[in-house]
Amino acid sequence: MQHLTALHVRFGDTDALGHINNAGFAQYAEAGRLDFFAQLGVDVNSIILANLNIDFRHQVRFGEQLNIQTGVERVGQTSVTLLQTVNANGRVAAEMRSVVVLYDYEQHSPRAIPAASREHFERYRSERA
Repeated sequence: MQHLTALHVRFGDTDALGHINNAGFAQYAEAGRLDFFAQLGVDVNSIILANLNIDFRHQVRFGEQLNIQTGVERVGQTSVTLLQTVNANGRVAAEMRSVVVLYDYEQHSPRAIPAASREHFERYRSERA
């Protein structure tokens, strides 16, 4: 199962050549992650991004509709590895993998993923995994 987040490319996301600046894809990944976690009821103030990898596949231009698909590759003891795909005009524009850690900011350390959250994450295991 995949979670879907829909966005439009904003003018400010583009560079001098009129296509999305590479850094914009990190923002799209974040928007998809936050939407995914919010939909599952995970407090986004309890997570920290540990790693983000982006493979760029196709250029995207201002005004295009984006669909960000988010799925789970792996659920660890304190972290979740997400796989995301940004699609535009029926084409894969980017593929992303990120590791997000549940974090206790008061103790300054990772914390275990609760059983209920683990079950939610498992439902979103990605076909790409």
